[in-house]
Amino acid sequence: MLIDLTGRTALVTGASSGLGKAVAARLAASGARVAVLARGEDALAAAADAIRAEAKGEVLPIPCDITDPAQRDAAMGQATDRFGAVDILVNNAGSSRRGEVETLTRDGVVEDLDLKLLAPLALIQAVVPTMKERRWGRIVNVSAVVGKAPDGGSMPTSLSRAAGLSMTRTLSRELAPWNILVNALCVGKIKSGQWERRYEASGKAQSYEEFLAPVAKTIPLGRMGEAEEFANAACFLVSDQASYITGAAINVDGGLCPVA
Repeated sequence: MLIDLTGRTALVTGASSGLGKAVAARLAASGARVAVLARGEDALAAAADAIRAEAKGEVLPIPCDITDPAQRDAAMGQATDRFGAVDILVNNAGSSRRGEVETLTRDGVVEDLDLKLLAPLALIQAVVPTMKERRWGRIVNVSAVVGKAPDGGSMPTSLSRAAGLSMTRTLSRELAPWNILVNALCVGKIKSGQWERRYEASGKAQSYEEFLAPVAKTIPLGRMGEAEEFANAACFLVSDQASYITGAAINVDGGLCPVA
């Protein structure tokens, strides 16, 4: 399926590596102008250079901690000054903070909710007015399957992910009259920087693929996903080809999650 996003402007958070970088690259290769946001300036600049290699649309790196209101507002200003109104918002910035209930702190839970619920909501509030004016918009909230099927010791991430899925469904109904489609993609076990860091911490006594093999065996498809496969799903959801899909929370997990 050929997806053409020429003329569209996208903003992708958490775009310096992993899933966010892959999504930004796929959108840019499909013709979109893409503002890429992340906290690490050097890593973001390197990611932007890599994305440009295959891009048909312009790529604008904007260093930003989205939990900081001033930085968030400044980033939105830079993106709109350069490209105009944002048509596509991909809320990807996140983490996988987990712990047993006795170890949780209020600050830790609040920080997780700020990163994965409140900051994305603020970005949505920033882009919705012009989306309404144009009567066209696409919002994709990147979540995780633990938001649907949490396991023990998965808070606070399962808590914030579940709240994000509720936000997605609520906004899909609220914004549908303006042709603003709001969906979520729920990540399973996909190769990313997180898994690379775990491999580094393991001491690298075996190859990366050998390290991942036990994890792959837990997945019905028998392998971990690739970031590009996730990016393909995101690109479809923000395109005109997905014009009748809203309020969905689609698992990109190789069949792992027991909840559809």
